[in-house]
Amino acid sequence: MSRVYNFSAGPSMLPEAVLNQAREEMLDWQGSGMSVMEMSHRGKEFVSIAEKAEADVRGLMAIPDNYRVLFLQGGATSQFAMVPLNLLQGATKACYVNTGSWSKKAISEAGKFAEVIVSATSEAEKFTTIPAQDSWQIDSDAAYLHYTSNETIGGVEFQEIPDSKGLTLVSDMSSNILSRAVDVSKFGVIYAGAQKNMGPAGITLVIVREDLMGNVPASTPSMLDYAQHAKSDSMMNTPPTYSWYLMGLVFEWIKNNGGLAAIEARNIRKAGKLYDQIDGSDFYSSPVDPAYRSRMNVPFILADDSLNDKFLSGAKNEGLVTLKGHRSVGGMRASIYNAMPEAGIDALVSFMQEFERSNG
Repeated sequence: MSRVYNFSAGPSMLPEAVLNQAREEMLDWQGSGMSVMEMSHRGKEFVSIAEKAEADVRGLMAIPDNYRVLFLQGGATSQFAMVPLNLLQGATKACYVNTGSWSKKAISEAGKFAEVIVSATSEAEKFTTIPAQDSWQIDSDAAYLHYTSNETIGGVEFQEIPDSKGLTLVSDMSSNILSRAVDVSKFGVIYAGAQKNMGPAGITLVIVREDLMGNVPASTPSMLDYAQHAKSDSMMNTPPTYSWYLMGLVFEWIKNNGGLAAIEARNIRKAGKLYDQIDGSDFYSSPVDPAYRSRMNVPFILADDSLNDKFLSGAKNEGLVTLKGHRSVGGMRASIYNAMPEAGIDALVSFMQEFERSNG
């Protein structure tokens, strides 16, 4: 059976090299006689896997020594609550930038713990752009400024790190982490679910500056306290060991393929090919402001939406799957994370050209 090109927004496709290695090690990890799924999370075998994964991601992202790297459960959605619980530290206000569906969810959850100041929003523009930073209203009394670096549904992406005006900067990077280099030292917290660029669902990467930990309200559950997770090396309870292992294999794959510089260059090429096809045709269009187009999630619309089902069916016949756009946007969406090879983009562009010739 041949593999398809999976354009799903998440869980997304994984690198074939990672899947092949996992298959080879499924029954016996490096002579241990066990699958990773069967190992004690406190045994020397799994501890070595966990330590290597942390070392590799620290190297890839150049994470400074005064940051802790946590491997947690609950997805990025749990971080919507953990961020205010850990970072308010006596403050009553937090600033959020609203650029799409995931920003809105983060804002809603933070509102349970603090007065949320929406410093900027593009809701009136149907989340097709990002408000100019000189228009943001940032309250100096707020504990932090939160933004979503890439909106999976709307396909808008920050192309530079925003100026937080002295506030601790927090970012949900679930859908573009490890797709480009970022200066971690500019952030207080970075968090990301794994199931788009780092591995299978079930584990979340959290990078938190050490001075921000250890000052939560007394009523905070231990499982929502960054300091407790750091103290236990992310093993307060049994972690999702196999997801952690696969995440480590993805980190190793990125290292073996030139690191973030090479990955970013490839992502630029991939996105460029697809946007060039969309922009060069009257048959397809992008609803997103070109200045903020995502390299990871590319929504596009057919001139005649009555052809949507035919497009999806034809694409599936060509091994191009999960291209249906989110219901709030419509049309199509191609999610082209790190693991999507350039050959997948070439195949999609070729299909789009032929579909236009036949139906335009």
